[in-house]
Amino acid sequence: MNKSVFVPGHVTGFFNIENHEISLKNGSCGAGFLLSRGVKTTISPSDKISIDVNQGDEIVIEEVLKILEIDDTFKITQDIQLPIGAGFGTSAASAFSLTLAINEFLNLGYSQELCGQIAHMAEINLGAGLGDVIAQTGKGIVLRTKPGAPGIGEIESFRNDVFIAYKTFGTIKTSDIISDPHHREVLSQVGLKYLELFEKETTLENFLSFSNSFSIETELMSDEVRNLVDYFNSSEDILGSSMAMLGNTVFAFAYDEDAFKDLDIEDLHICELNNIGIVYD
Repeated sequence: MNKSVFVPGHVTGFFNIENHEISLKNGSCGAGFLLSRGVKTTISPSDKISIDVNQGDEIVIEEVLKILEIDDTFKITQDIQLPIGAGFGTSAASAFSLTLAINEFLNLGYSQELCGQIAHMAEINLGAGLGDVIAQTGKGIVLRTKPGAPGIGEIESFRNDVFIAYKTFGTIKTSDIISDPHHREVLSQVGLKYLELFEKETTLENFLSFSNSFSIETELMSDEVRNLVDYFNSSEDILGSSMAMLGNTVFAFAYDEDAFKDLDIEDLHICELNNIGIVYD
C-alpha cells in the first residue's frame, strides 16, 4: 500500500546563525512562515529502489537513504510544488517528507521528532539549511526560539488567515552564504536584533516590517528584488513584502487575494498561509 506525506514549504524572513559542533544542535533562530505548497513524497511497492522527482536532482533523497541505511526496495515519488534553491525550504521539505513516508511505509516506528532529526542531519550534511526542518513542524507564522533539530530546538506558532504572493528571479546557493564568515557575522548580528524585537511583540505587522529591514540591512537584495519589494509596499492593499531568506525571491502578504490580482506583475504565484502543517495520506 502506498504511503504519502506532505511537508509545507517554509520561508524565513529574518534569522541569526547558531553554530554548534553537534549537528543536531546546529541551526538558527528567527521567524518565517509556512505555505500551502510544499513537497509531497509517496512511497510505493517496487522490486528495486527507484526515484521519480518532478524537478531538481536526487542529492537530498540519496543523503536521507544513506543516513537511514535501509536495505528494503521501494519507489520514491516526489512532487516538489515550489521553486528549488529560491528560499522555500524545499530541500528540508524533501528530506522530511521522505523520512516520514519511509517510516510509514516500512512501519519503522520512528516518532515524527526522530524523523525530523534525520532530515535535519541531511540538511546540515549538505549545507542546505539550518532551521527549515524544525519550522516545518509548526503552523502559520513560526518563531524559532532555540536552534537545532526537532526535539532539541524550540518553536512557537501563530496562525493567521492571509494570502501570500511570491515571485522568484533565480536561485541563491544557501551554502555559499552561510559558510562565508562575513555573511555569517552580518546575518547573525542583524538577525539577533530583530529576533529580540519580534519576541517582545509577535504581530504579523512586525514580522513583515522586521523582515524587510533585515533584508535591507544585510544587503542581500538584488536590484530586481528590491524594486518589486518597493512596488508591493507602495500598495495600500498589501500588508507587507520582503525577500525570502535565502533566495532571490520576493514574498508579499494580503488579506484579500484580489489585492495581488490587481497588480501588474508577470509570473506572480499566489497561495495561502499554511495553518495545518504536515499531512499524512
